[in-house]
Amino acid sequence: MDGSFHVEALSEERIPDFYAIHCDRHDTGWCYCVAWWVPDWDSFSERSAAENRAKRERLFEQGQYDGYLLYKGDVVQAWAQVGLRDRLEKLRASFDLEPDPEVFALSCILVRPDRRGQGMARRLLDGILERLRERGVPRLQAFPKNHDELDALEVWTGPRGLYTRAGFRLREQGEVRSVYQIDL
Repeated sequence: MDGSFHVEALSEERIPDFYAIHCDRHDTGWCYCVAWWVPDWDSFSERSAAENRAKRERLFEQGQYDGYLLYKGDVVQAWAQVGLRDRLEKLRASFDLEPDPEVFALSCILVRPDRRGQGMARRLLDGILERLRERGVPRLQAFPKNHDELDALEVWTGPRGLYTRAGFRLREQGEVRSVYQIDL
């Protein structure tokens, strides 16, 4: 990681930083990264920020610290939800993926609005890949949309080019989103 940038695993001590990036002043912060944790897509758009935050708090209470934060110094810049893929049943079902207890998923990514377009997602992904390799994780999958011109509200799974530049390969083509994978 270059300069004063560093990637840290989410932990109980870092929950305030998680909430600092998931907040009402950020355009996608209302989600609190629970989209893949709720049962279906139909009801997700009707959920409030308060409902999503309550769901996230329950996940924390269950010990689900499922991601990484990018910092510059001590200020959080970006977040990515990363963990065992099969814990997210809706994700696996959405892509008709067979269970595999060794595959991890990078299922959400959020960069502070004032830091977008400055390489934060790349720095975050580089740090995540380094951390997962250190942990001995064999494979990581990502689920970007199939086109590259996305606005901020569409890029919550990360842009396709971010993954292909990092060495991910297309595993399964979907209609809207596809499965990309990197062997670590």
